[in-house]
Amino acid sequence: MTYKEWFINHGNKHKKIVEKLQNLSNDEIIDYFRFENMQKNEPDFCLLYKENKKCHDIEDLNCYLCACPYFRFDDNGLEKIENKTLFSKCSINSKKGSTFEGDDYIHHDCTSCVIPHKKNYIKKEFSKDWFFIMKDVEVEN
Repeated sequence: MTYKEWFINHGNKHKKIVEKLQNLSNDEIIDYFRFENMQKNEPDFCLLYKENKKCHDIEDLNCYLCACPYFRFDDNGLEKIENKTLFSKCSINSKKGSTFEGDDYIHHDCTSCVIPHKKNYIKKEFSKDWFFIMKDVEVEN
């Protein structure tokens, strides 16, 4: 699955959940997206739920902003770095981020960064439209 396919599919899954929760307050919606609740009530939202595995090893992981608003990607590559293609990066160069590389590719690794998974950050950026929050993420062909 490409980054773009994942992004669109995931955004649509997010939208359906939020539509189901329209009668709740913003805080209640955010609380609904707690890892443990999502794993139990929305098992198809994330592949890791079935493995009982978190993408970020934090106690109060919130999945509302799965896919960080600072994550940039292009399935065709963002740029060439020597003989490798950079496919994804962090637009704020988080000190907690890293990369994983192969012979001809570089991808960003957000595993150690927890910025978008904390309730205070989500409340600051909150919109019921996940695609609006991600509006600056480029999904070009």
